[in-house]
Amino acid sequence: MFPQSVDSDYSQVGSSIDSVKDIHSVVSQSESLVGIDDVQKSLNRSRASVYRYTNTDPRNLNPPFNPRKLNTEYRSDQKDPLMFHPNEVARFAKDVLRIKEVTVEVLNSPSTATQQVLASILDELRAIRSHLEGVSDAPPELASRRDRPAA
Repeated sequence: MFPQSVDSDYSQVGSSIDSVKDIHSVVSQSESLVGIDDVQKSLNRSRASVYRYTNTDPRNLNPPFNPRKLNTEYRSDQKDPLMFHPNEVARFAKDVLRIKEVTVEVLNSPSTATQQVLASILDELRAIRSHLEGVSDAPPELASRRDRPAA
């Protein structure tokens, strides 16, 4: 959907803001979209100017692609936050803002305690499922109780 005219350079980025923009998007493995705050930091622009750049319309939730604007990802509700693909931010920085070199860097967030607990729960559920699939038939006393109405 978006033009793929972005040069990806994962080398050391210079400190000069005018010559090089470093697009940082700190995202988890499953979530590769960036929010308005990350776009603001990466473009070194104010929040108001990022909103002015954004392709939004109060009458149309998902307006068509506009090459002169910063296009958001699909939203299902007007209250959903504006999210952007890192390549779209880089395209906008390069093509519209005329930034010469653009670096897209996607960092994986470290595993949190919640993610570890959810992974262990998932492993346990998989073990239970494989055990239940290995059981050939339910015991006869359960089958007879299943046919009776509950009290």
